[in-house]
Amino acid sequence: MSDGVKCGILTISDRSSSGERPDLSGPTLAKHVSSLGWQVVLMTILPDEQAKISEVLKAWVDISKLDIILTTGGTSCAPRDVTPEATLSVIDRNIPGLAEAMRAKSIAINAHAMLSRLITGIRRKTLIINLPGSPQAALENLQVIESVLPHALSLLHEDPKAENEHQANMNRG
Repeated sequence: MSDGVKCGILTISDRSSSGERPDLSGPTLAKHVSSLGWQVVLMTILPDEQAKISEVLKAWVDISKLDIILTTGGTSCAPRDVTPEATLSVIDRNIPGLAEAMRAKSIAINAHAMLSRLITGIRRKTLIINLPGSPQAALENLQVIESVLPHALSLLHEDPKAENEHQANMNRG
């Protein structure tokens, strides 16, 4: 289900939201997901404020009915890094394997990735994926998991072909 994927990109950065620094991660992710055939429906920048982040995540799922929301920024250990907490407050179910895969790959590139607190989960039928704030790290992390996202969406949307996709993948291994 990569065709017609409706995606939102939420950059979380105090400096970018105030205009002090340009947002580089959001546009980098938008360009990449567009190359995958996804439609970037919503894109905005917020400060590192948990209530605002949670509010936007809920609205993008409940009102805009996006398939995937990518957040970028606010995932490290700094006191204002609250994206994981905002995400946890709105998801129905966690998908730890996606975050584990991203961290494992990132640690091989940069030991500081051990400090990453990325969360991935589901709210209703929407995948919410936290990514790092660096444009390069955000893109690298997304590339680690992007191959399984169409199958995840097929499962969430209860597509009858999802089981066939799973069996075909098992037969390749």
